[in-house]
Amino acid sequence: MRNIIGERQRSRRTLARRQPKGRGGGSMNHYTGVTRMLYASEERFRQVFDTLEAFIERRYGLPVVIGDVPDPFKGDLDGARIEVDYDQTWEEALFLIAHLFGHTVQWNTDARARAVGSTLVRNPSDELLAELHRYEETAARYSLQLFHDACVRDLDAWMADFAACDWAYLSHFYRTGEKRPFRSFWVEGMPPIAPLPIPSFRPLRWIARSEGIVV
Repeated sequence: MRNIIGERQRSRRTLARRQPKGRGGGSMNHYTGVTRMLYASEERFRQVFDTLEAFIERRYGLPVVIGDVPDPFKGDLDGARIEVDYDQTWEEALFLIAHLFGHTVQWNTDARARAVGSTLVRNPSDELLAELHRYEETAARYSLQLFHDACVRDLDAWMADFAACDWAYLSHFYRTGEKRPFRSFWVEGMPPIAPLPIPSFRPLRWIARSEGIVV
């Protein structure tokens, strides 16, 4: 019999060892040579991750699994659970758990959003790119609402900058097929995100990205 609790504890210990480089007032973006603003300590990111993990599982009955997510993904969802890979920093894991929660809300409340999230994007039209942008933007708005519902209100600027970087990375990949380093798209001081109230939903399993979907 698998020791699920033991596996989970080992995965969390591995995640905890993934510390970001850089100290002092900011961290170095090693792809651009620019010092990046220090939004919070890695310990604060861990605290908020733990807060959201418990909040999501308690309020929404949505399991959060920390483990080995198949490459090239750092996280996965199927509509009924969220998976977070242990081989990343707490900052990265925090964005993932919140963003994948946002997509989970979409998948369970909006059939069109689920279809857009299930699209394998190649040579997209301007219309499809705009729809993909709305899809990602809505997930980010649900993410920020999740933060506020869990009484986390000190990371709004970080969420805005991380979500903008995420979309810049994705849109560049969709247009060109090139996977540039994620942090090379980072820009500080992006416009704030307007949180979107989370509708009532019942988690249902659809299909995971590792089973053939790119979100």
